[in-house]
Amino acid sequence: MKQESLISKKITNICLVVMLLVFSFMAEAQRRPSKIISPEVLSDNSVIFRIYAPNAKDVKVVGTWNRRFAPDLMVKKDTLWEVKVGPIPSDMYEYDIILDGIPMIDPLNKAVTRDGPYIQSRLMVPGGLGDIIDVKPVPHGDLKAVWYDSPTVGDSQRRMFIYTPPGYDKSNKKYPVMYLLHGGGGDEEVWINRGRANYIMDNLIASGKAEPMIVVITNGDVNNIGSVLDRPAFQQKKDNTGIGAMAAGVFEKSLVKDVIPYIESNYRVIADADHRAITGYSMGGFHTQNTTNDNPTMFKYIGVMSMGLWSAARNDPNFDKAGYVTKLKALQAAKPKVYWIGMGTDDFLYKSCVELRKVYDEIGFKYIYRENIGNHDWNSWRLYLTEFAPLCFK
Repeated sequence: MKQESLISKKITNICLVVMLLVFSFMAEAQRRPSKIISPEVLSDNSVIFRIYAPNAKDVKVVGTWNRRFAPDLMVKKDTLWEVKVGPIPSDMYEYDIILDGIPMIDPLNKAVTRDGPYIQSRLMVPGGLGDIIDVKPVPHGDLKAVWYDSPTVGDSQRRMFIYTPPGYDKSNKKYPVMYLLHGGGGDEEVWINRGRANYIMDNLIASGKAEPMIVVITNGDVNNIGSVLDRPAFQQKKDNTGIGAMAAGVFEKSLVKDVIPYIESNYRVIADADHRAITGYSMGGFHTQNTTNDNPTMFKYIGVMSMGLWSAARNDPNFDKAGYVTKLKALQAAKPKVYWIGMGTDDFLYKSCVELRKVYDEIGFKYIYRENIGNHDWNSWRLYLTEFAPLCFK
């Protein structure tokens, strides 16, 4: 009986604590100003950020609309901090609120993005590029996470995303395919979550700017089988770590030997070079170069985003320029229909891109060069996808 009494008292005490916490939360909620909006996008594309933080001493917001990453200081008004930014160009942006030196997501904004371990609040500014990135009332394609065998990497299975265009399931039509690669630190979810690739493709296809196509979004990190955190194989492979994993050539071989055969066996695709495209940013741009240089007749549409000559990026004294040029000439002989390069003026890899173009110019290799005012960032990569995809399969 004494044990039952003690248990009963413990339960009662727990209930009292929970009730006190609930009442405390309700009282605090009543003290907060009602109907706080953050972020609030105004008609001129200025944006007001707000946060309820009565005890804070210093509050600021840092976002990707400012390519120098300078903070915008928030001003305290009673218990509310706020700042007006802009007007800023139509686009999608990520931001953090810095509360007394601690970065956090905006508690009033439920829209967030994820890029590897980084989670930030999301801001969509309409009227231009933002409308291509945002969800619109147009026909939507389907998105599916797929597991496939990957003996080339050494995993029993790996994970990727497949975007099929609107109407795929209701027709017998065969489609061209774009292979879309991510950068270092990312995974197969980042082109969906932060890159918004499926919505970009929906809007481009609906407007007639891009051909309906299948988009294959791979996981280029050979150390991990996918972004799923409860996977049993969440151990890094000791033989493929850091820069070595990026430069080992394992992913590129897997793309050719594992991924493409899976896609062409399981989806209605036009399985020839004229109907294959490949593009990626940073590490994905490097993988794009390697894959197309080693397989010159496989892709007719090639996009290199925010990546230059790897030897220039690494200052690699062992770079075999003659061997690189030999491969490049083989690709040149295969006559790709589009070879597209995009680079931001403030990108830390800008000089490596200058060196890459010098090599291409020396042998007369034809390419399209797109330079934008920007960094090594998602504002550039989303923009590049909106411009490269419409060039494919025309």
